[in-house]
This record gives sequence, C-alpha cells and structure tokens, in this order.
Amino acid sequence: MGIRIISDTTSYIEQTLIHELNIQLVPLSVNFPDESFQEDQVNYDYFYNKITRDNVIPTSSQPSSGELSAIFREIAQAGDDIVAIFLSSAMSGTYGNACISKTEILDEFPDAKIEIIDSFTNCMALGIIVLEAARAARANAAFDEVVRLAIETRNKVEFYFTPKTLDFLRKGGRIGTASALLGSVLNINPILTVDMSKGMTHLQARVLGPSRALAKIFDFMAKDCEEYGIKAIYVHHINAQEKALEAKSQLESLYQGIPINMCSIGPVIGLHVGPGTIGVVYCTDKPKHNLG
Repeated sequence: MGIRIISDTTSYIEQTLIHELNIQLVPLSVNFPDESFQEDQVNYDYFYNKITRDNVIPTSSQPSSGELSAIFREIAQAGDDIVAIFLSSAMSGTYGNACISKTEILDEFPDAKIEIIDSFTNCMALGIIVLEAARAARANAAFDEVVRLAIETRNKVEFYFTPKTLDFLRKGGRIGTASALLGSVLNINPILTVDMSKGMTHLQARVLGPSRALAKIFDFMAKDCEEYGIKAIYVHHINAQEKALEAKSQLESLYQGIPINMCSIGPVIGLHVGPGTIGVVYCTDKPKHNLG
C-alpha cells in the first residue's frame, strides 16, 4: 500500500518530475467554437497563436466528478491511499467535483484514505505544494504527515505576475479585485497576485512600464525573503521566453544558491492573462499565510 498524489494540469509541473515522483495530473480543457483540447494535449504555441490571430477567448472546463471517480476508484482498488491537491476552488469546480468523488469512492471502499486539498492558488504555486507532498510520499511518510506537509507548504507559496496587456483580463473574467483595472489608463502595468485568503486573482500594485513591474515584483520578493526566507523560485511566462530568461538571470544574481527554474503557463490559466505575461512563484522558509 502506498500514497498516490493527484493534481491537475494547471500546476504545470515538468514531465520529468511527474514521472520521477509518480504524480498523476488530471487534465482541464479549453474549448474554442471550432475545436477543443485537453490542456496537456495542445501545443502551447499553437494555442496562443490561435487566440491572438483569431481574437477569440476560449472557455475552460474542469474534469467531471465521474472522471475523477474513475481515477480514484482505480487507485483505491489497487489498495493505495490518495492525497489530491487541486487549483483554487474559487477559480474552478475541480476541487468541488473531487469532493463529490471522494464521497462516492469511500462508500465503495470504506477503508480507503482520501484527502482533497484546496490549494487556493494555481500554476507552480500549486505545483510546489504537490511536489512537496509527492516527495514525502516517495520517502514513505505516513498519510497524515503527507497531508500536514501539503497544508504547511500551502502557507509558504507566493505568486506575482504582470500581463503584457489588459485585453485578456478584460475579456476573460474570474479576476477578483483585478477588475479595478478595467477601463484604466493606457500604459499601466498591473502587478497581480493570488489572494490566498480568497483563492482569487488580486490587484497588488500598478506601475508605468513592464520593467518597473518586474522590479516591483522583485521588491516584494526581497521583503518576503528578509522576513520569511526563500527556498525555491520559479519564473513563469506565457510565450515570453526571452523576458523570462532575463528575469531568471537577474534572480540568479540576487538569490545565489537558491534553485531557480523556468516554467511556461498553459492554456487554462493563460487564456485569462494572455501572451507576454511574466511572473514569479516562490516558496518561503517560514509560513507567510495562515490558511490552516
């Protein structure tokens, strides 16, 4: 008997780690009027070129409770326990559907252990939580310890990002207090974060110019590093690899000895902020949030 770690594709964990740590990612989907894709089956360049060329914002959809039940059932039948960590319930119905599936599977397998965790976030802020749980599971930690570590890590992740344009925020919805930007003056570069208390995108600051936006994000990081410490950093981008490489280089000079990785944001999250977005996810040493 072991512990299987489940998440969804909006974590954007790299494939080598998925295989190495035996993580199972449940796909969300994107739906255009003329075609639909599971997020892990569509080429990112094709997707972002399509939304730019056709000037259309697709919708996204979560896995059904039936799809999640099928995954949970197979794992329970094999005698393994489940720790499932999904993107914010305020952003998607994935967590809610998983809770429905948990009830169904426990009726069939009353001895199974299943924990469903709302990450209150997405992208590699979610991914870091999943990776910590998966590493603990691989090290044969007890079920309660894996759950505890995931929840503890949830209190340590932070995510700041700045979009190239407000157009996708204007069209996409699900932006929480970032709606305060809509109709604002040109050349404003918003700095957005995920408000972990609400699980929604939140307007953190506004500056003039993209270079100032990134510098402001670095200021936020520096303050958190001083107060809480930082132990892992991910540079996120949407079809902005050159900008991401520049950001990574700057961060490597500022945070020597801390692993810094780059990670593309996929369609389900990317459709809300659009190509050119750049951001940073990091994990603090000490808890920054108090989410339980």
